[in-house]
Amino acid sequence: MQFKPDTVRCTLMTPLGEVTLAASSHGLAGIWFNGQRHEPDVSAWPMHTKHPMLRQASSELQDFFSGKRQTFSLMLDASLGTTFQQGVWAQLRRIPAGRTVSYGDIAQGIGQPTAVRAVGAAVGRNPWSVVVPCHRVLGANGALTGYAGGLDRKKALLQLEGVPV
Repeated sequence: MQFKPDTVRCTLMTPLGEVTLAASSHGLAGIWFNGQRHEPDVSAWPMHTKHPMLRQASSELQDFFSGKRQTFSLMLDASLGTTFQQGVWAQLRRIPAGRTVSYGDIAQGIGQPTAVRAVGAAVGRNPWSVVVPCHRVLGANGALTGYAGGLDRKKALLQLEGVPV
């Protein structure tokens, strides 16, 4: 992914560990649990704890983890992904809290029912952990599969939303 030159970052401690939040002038560029797969090298981005988008993202994440919020109103900088990835990420945002779907369901939802593996790759590259709820995607048999932030976090997020796992 090619991030915008004006990207800034901050960190936030959550019940599931520290996350790095990044924003550009186009919106929220990403949220990554420290150490997760596909986490970018953020060292070149300046810390900016007062950036309005980062403050809003921090507030909404805190509300989510305290049970006060199920959806997010953040403007996302989706220009970082391919057209296909953007379609998958948009489909992920339609999954209601407390519900799960399969990778096949996502492929059907974007009108490409045979693209299940490509959907899995796009879900794995979702740069907005928690906010774009890739944790709500399960394997075809309902198994907890693949989560860049780790399966323990995926399980905890689903439990927080009331999904029995």
